[in-house]
Amino acid sequence: MANVISDETIEYVGILAKLELNEEEKEQAKKDMGEMLDYIDKLNELDTSGVEPMSHVFPVKNVFREDVVTNGDGSRDTLANAPEEKDGGFKVPKTIG
Repeated sequence: MANVISDETIEYVGILAKLELNEEEKEQAKKDMGEMLDYIDKLNELDTSGVEPMSHVFPVKNVFREDVVTNGDGSRDTLANAPEEKDGGFKVPKTIG
């Protein structure tokens, strides 16, 4: 089941993806896209009638947890290493005129 990708399709995809492809790259992209579509066609041949749809491979429980600080932010220890400190942050040389 060879999917044939037209030059117009490659041009359109190139525009959407903001790609500048030379002729060799366009030909390779056409070949690659055709192979991807052939693979999808192959997957569509599988009988999935007994397979229950799922959104995750593993069972997912409520992933939310209480946001609890356990060890602080470490800013005091971090600032202890600063050569200079100002207003609770590192003081650095001015870099913009």
